[in-house]
Amino acid sequence: MDKKTEEFYGRLREELNNTSAWPSEYLYKFIVPTDAKKIEEIENAFDNLGAVIQTTQSKTAKYTSISINVTMESPESVIEKYIEVSNIEGIISL
Repeated sequence: MDKKTEEFYGRLREELNNTSAWPSEYLYKFIVPTDAKKIEEIENAFDNLGAVIQTTQSKTAKYTSISINVTMESPESVIEKYIEVSNIEGIISL
């Protein structure tokens, strides 16, 4: 993991610790090129967590936004999921 990414996750961890009592609901938002396999990979990463997943295609159907509302145990578990899905080609975390 590069230094910039480590700093980002460090700031996120600190903010999550300061703003939420854990376990807590967390809303992930991603954008991926519209591809059923990529969308399925993201959904599978949150399988068995009781996540509420909503997908919306862009007007041109070129991209799909994915919102995932899920209860996470800790700031570390939130970050682990971001890292887990970060290897999906074309994913943008919002």
